[in-house]
Amino acid sequence: MSSIASIGQPPPGGCLRLSGVDWRMYSRLLRAFAERPGIRLTYDRGELEIMSPLLEHDDSGRFLGVLVFVLTEELDMPLKHGGSTTLRRRLKRRGIEADECFWIANARRMSGKRRLDLRTDPPPDLAIEVDVTNSSLDRLGIYGAIKVPEVWRLTGKSLTFYILGPDGSYVISPISRAFPFVKPADLLGFLLQARKAGDEMVVVRKFRVWVRRNKG
Repeated sequence: MSSIASIGQPPPGGCLRLSGVDWRMYSRLLRAFAERPGIRLTYDRGELEIMSPLLEHDDSGRFLGVLVFVLTEELDMPLKHGGSTTLRRRLKRRGIEADECFWIANARRMSGKRRLDLRTDPPPDLAIEVDVTNSSLDRLGIYGAIKVPEVWRLTGKSLTFYILGPDGSYVISPISRAFPFVKPADLLGFLLQARKAGDEMVVVRKFRVWVRRNKG
């Protein structure tokens, strides 16, 4: 395993994979890269990926996150935004940084929390994952080990909702667990509009109207 000083930063859109990384080294790398914006670390039982997402990647995840804000506001639901907080469990030897994550049902349990400790704190209720084509790690498997109940995964122009089953694996769902009237195609339509829009807030306002008409 190379020293921290010898590990370079991947170019935008690039991915650096390291093998034989123990938990202590992973923790040290998290601290070392904490001051480098836009770098994501994913850890799976000794395998580590260091990724530098493209702007398009960040834009898509951020916009889907905005839609979550609108949904919770219009439905009068609690919300705690976790952003790309590192989700890790030493016992499971896994760690991941979502593009966006949220506590919804468990938002109040996170009141006042400044540090996340998944030994005692609940995992996020929802994680948003914009697919990294260069990633070779089982990212859904990592989320499953951390017990994140729902993952929205965007791959190109395809959005899929995954719900965690009792056996710890994900199944594809036609509706959201957090927002049962929402289907992947509903959100995808607004996301594709936002990609072309000069003013994303026009699309956000349209989505707010849609939520009010369909929330029941």
